[in-house]
Amino acid sequence: MQNTATPTHCPYCALQCGMNLTPAPDGTVEVSERTDFPVNRGALCGKGRTAAAVLARDVRLTSPLVRDEGGALVPASWDEALERIAEALRRTRAEYGPDGVGVFGGGGLTNEKAYTLGKFARVVLGTSQIDYNGRFCMSSAAAAGIKAFGLDRGLPFPLEDIPRTGCVILVGSNLAETMPPSLRFLTELKENGGTLVVIDPRRTKTAEQADLHLAPRPGTDLALALGLLHLVIAEGRVDEEYVQERTVGWEDARAAAMAHWPEYVERITGVSVPQLRETVRLFCEPESAMVLTARGPEQQSKGTDTVGAWINLCLATGRAGRPLSGYGCLTGQGNGQGGREHGQKADQLPGYRKLDDPAARAHVAEVWGVDPDSLPGPGRSAYELLDALGTDIRSLLLMASNPVVSAPRAAHIEERIRSLDFLAVCDVVLSETAELADVVLPVTQWAEETGTTTSLEGRVLLRRQAVTPPDGVRSDLEVLHELAARLGVEKGFPTDPEEVFEELRRASAGGAADYSGITYRRLAEENGVFWPCPAVEAEEPAGSPSPATGSADPTADTAGRSAVVGDPASRPAAGDATGPAHPGTPRLFLDRFATPDGRARFVSVSHRATAEEPDDEYPVLLTTGRVVAQYQSGAQTRRVTELNAAAPGPFVELHPRLAARLGAAEGDPVAVVSRRGRAVAPARITNAIRPDTVFMPFHWPGEGRANSLTNPALDPTSRMPEFKTCAVRLEAVRP
Repeated sequence: MQNTATPTHCPYCALQCGMNLTPAPDGTVEVSERTDFPVNRGALCGKGRTAAAVLARDVRLTSPLVRDEGGALVPASWDEALERIAEALRRTRAEYGPDGVGVFGGGGLTNEKAYTLGKFARVVLGTSQIDYNGRFCMSSAAAAGIKAFGLDRGLPFPLEDIPRTGCVILVGSNLAETMPPSLRFLTELKENGGTLVVIDPRRTKTAEQADLHLAPRPGTDLALALGLLHLVIAEGRVDEEYVQERTVGWEDARAAAMAHWPEYVERITGVSVPQLRETVRLFCEPESAMVLTARGPEQQSKGTDTVGAWINLCLATGRAGRPLSGYGCLTGQGNGQGGREHGQKADQLPGYRKLDDPAARAHVAEVWGVDPDSLPGPGRSAYELLDALGTDIRSLLLMASNPVVSAPRAAHIEERIRSLDFLAVCDVVLSETAELADVVLPVTQWAEETGTTTSLEGRVLLRRQAVTPPDGVRSDLEVLHELAARLGVEKGFPTDPEEVFEELRRASAGGAADYSGITYRRLAEENGVFWPCPAVEAEEPAGSPSPATGSADPTADTAGRSAVVGDPASRPAAGDATGPAHPGTPRLFLDRFATPDGRARFVSVSHRATAEEPDDEYPVLLTTGRVVAQYQSGAQTRRVTELNAAAPGPFVELHPRLAARLGAAEGDPVAVVSRRGRAVAPARITNAIRPDTVFMPFHWPGEGRANSLTNPALDPTSRMPEFKTCAVRLEAVRP
C-alpha cells in the first residue's frame, strides 16, 4: 500500500467513527483525525487512537496453528490446517448429521463476511446450528422494535437529531465510557436547552452530565417504565389523537400501566415518587423527546418486555414516528446491526428475512442457486447453541468471538467447548477461546481488507483497506471459499468483498433491510447510506419513501438533509437501477410504521421479578458492564500497552456501607460468589453505586472473569441472557 492517508472507520463500537490511516516507513500505522465524518467529527476515544497497535506482527497471529499429538498448538501450513478442518466437518456430518456441526459468528465481522458465513452454514454444511455473539448485544431491543414498529433498526433517526430534541431519557447506558465521541450529542442537547435524564444504578460519568439521575435497583427498569406511563395517564398527558390515528392495542397497555401506581413502583425500584413525576414532566413538556436504551434494560430475562414498556411510553405521548422524537437502541458491537441483518442469526436470512417464511426462503434460494427445501430451518440461539456443544453439536467453526470470556456462565461454556470433538477458530489474535482450538486460522483485520459495516444509525459504511496484511494471513472470505471447495461446493463463495456485496444486494432486495440501492461506488463517495435503500426504477422519483417505513427524509432542514444523505441529484445510479439513486432512509416511520396497517403496536406488559432475586445466601445484586479503555472480551484491547495502563485488570465496585460490613478497604481482594461460580478482584469503593449492588467489568479472563458469575436465564422472545443482574454474596479474601 502507498504511504498515503486512507479514510476508513474504527474497528470497535457501533459508532464506527471515521479515521484516517497512514502507513509509516517503519511498518507502523498512524491513526489521524477524519473531520468529515458527521458522527465523530474527528474525535476518537483511546481505543480508536490506538487501534492500529493490534496490526503489529508481534501481537497478532501470522501462521495457522494445529494441535499436535502432545496437545500443543504448533505452526502449520494453510493446506494442512484447512484440510484438517474440512475432514473434521465431513466426519462430523457423516456421523451425526448436518446439525452435528455448529457455526458461531461475531458482531465484528463485516457485512460481506457475516453474509457469507450464514450462506456457508446453510448451503455447504446444511446446518441450522448457527448464531452469533450479537445475540448478547441488542436482541431484546430488536424483538421489541419488531413487535411495536414492524422493523428493527438500532436508531430510526441519525445521531445528529439528538441535540435538537427537547428531552432524552437514557436508560442503562454509560456513553461516556462505552462510546465517548457520542457524548457530545448529549452535551449539545443541553447547550440547546434540552434536558437529559439518565437511568442507571451507578452514578457513572454519563449520569454526572444529567439534569436528573435515577438509580433504580437492577432488574426493575420494567416497573420504572410502567410507573412513568401510569403518571402520564393520570396527569392527562396522553396524546389521544396520535394514539387513535397511529397505534393499536392501547386499552390493554393502559390497563397494565394503571396497575403500577407510583408508590408501588417506588417500593420496587427505589426511585422516589417525586423523581418519577419530575421525569414525566421533563419528558412530556417539550414538543419532542426521545428514549434511548442500551444493555441495562435489554440484557435481562424480561428484556423484550422492558424495552416494550419504554416504547409504550413513547407511543402514548406521541414520541415515535415524528421529527426529533422516537425510541432508539444504542447498538454496542461494531457491526452488531449488519451482522444480524444478513444471516448470522439462527432464524434469519439476508435482508432481515425470516428463515421460516416460505417466500423469504424462495427469494434467497434463487439468489444462491439452491432448492428452497434444501435450506435448514431455524436453529438454537447463541447461549443454547454454546450449551449444546459436546452433546448435540460435536464440531464448531467459530469466527470473531471469544465466548470463554464473553458468554454467561462462562466456566460452564468453557467446559462445553473443551468437550467438543473438534473446534476451529478464525481470529486475529490467540484469544482464550482460540487457545482451546484444534485448528486456529490467522485472518485479516479491519485495516487490511475492504468491506462494509452498518452503524447503530443504520448507516452502511465502507471500510477501506489501508495496509497489506502480513504474509501467512488470509481473509475470512478466502477461508470460507477454500473450505466450501474442499467440501464439494466450488462455486458461490467469492473472495472479493465487492463481489460478495453485489450478491448481498440481490439477496436483500425487497427485504426489511434492503441494501439493493447501495453500491461500493456510492459508499466511496458518500458518508454512508441509510437502509432501507432499494434500487429505484426510472419512473420512480428520487427520494421516494420506502414502501414500508415512511419518508426518506422528513426534515425541512435542507442543510441538515445534505449533511446526512448527500445530494441525490449528484449520485450515480445504484447497480441495476435505471433512474437516480434512492437517497436512503435516515429517518424511519414518519409516514407509517412497518406493520401491515402502518400502525404501531402497544404491547401489554407487567412487572415481574428477575430470574434470580437476592436471598439470605446471596443477598447482593451484581451488575456488569464496560470500562472506557477496554472493549468486549478484551481479546484485542488487552494487547495494547496504553489501554492496559489505563485499565490493567478487573475490579469490584461497591458502596462504602457494603465494604464496611465486609471489612474491605480500597484495593483489597474481594471474592464475588454466585450459584454458578466465583470471581476475585480488587475492591473499588465508591458512593456512586447503590448499597445493595456491586459492579464488575467483563473484559478479563482468569479469576476476575465476571461472566463466571452471570445468569444464563433467557428472555422467552429474544433469547437474551440475564447478564445485568444476578444474586451474589461477597467474601473477604485474606492472605
